[in-house]
Amino acid sequence: MEFNLKDKQRTASLILAAGRGSRMTGFEGNKTLLPLIATGSSFEGDQPILLHILNRLPPGPKAAVVHHRKEDIIRVTQSLDLSYFEQPQLNGTGGALIAARRFLENLDVDRLIVTMGDVPLVRRTTYLKLVDGLRDHTLMILGFHPSDKKQYGVLEMVEMGVKRIIEWKYWKDYPMERQRELQICNSGIYAAGRTDLLHYLEILEEHPHIVRKERDGKMVEIEEYFITDLVEFMVADDKDILAL
Repeated sequence: MEFNLKDKQRTASLILAAGRGSRMTGFEGNKTLLPLIATGSSFEGDQPILLHILNRLPPGPKAAVVHHRKEDIIRVTQSLDLSYFEQPQLNGTGGALIAARRFLENLDVDRLIVTMGDVPLVRRTTYLKLVDGLRDHTLMILGFHPSDKKQYGVLEMVEMGVKRIIEWKYWKDYPMERQRELQICNSGIYAAGRTDLLHYLEILEEHPHIVRKERDGKMVEIEEYFITDLVEFMVADDKDILAL
């Protein structure tokens, strides 16, 4: 991928901030606005996660995908140069990416960071290293080694090349020997080229998952899209994907 010299320091950023944070009992707000420094309860305090992320992302156009408590997101970030794209229904991380298609189509830079809105404490230099990796790779993924891998997706790798992201609900039933081989977890932070991402977004949209979820007290089947599927689509085309 070729980068224009004048765009060398500019990178677009897309923050996925639509989710409910349903695993946090007793909290009704948007999880991206949880404080890094709690005062009183864990849900009250200073330095919202979302603002911390925005302050550390590289220079360039920025957008957030919103849905749950979107008015709170807009209120907290209204002084920033941030675009908003609503995810009509909560249909997965891939659905959030699809909701931001217009942002991708209208970008005037080639490189893009995609990050979940609840992953703080990432240095700007780390984002820039991900972007630099796009010179030789189609997709860059930030991995990490937690003390407990439970609930995280894991990266199936050959050396540092990523072949697949396996979600917790699948790998938790693997034999223990196989689980020990899967050491690096998915942070939910990616770097990709704009053109590549738009191409594979079309493929992603053709491959929804049918999942059962509770909605208003009833179990229903809904279509969801997973960002992690992009890895398998790219690998099928012999594209290089690297974990940092």
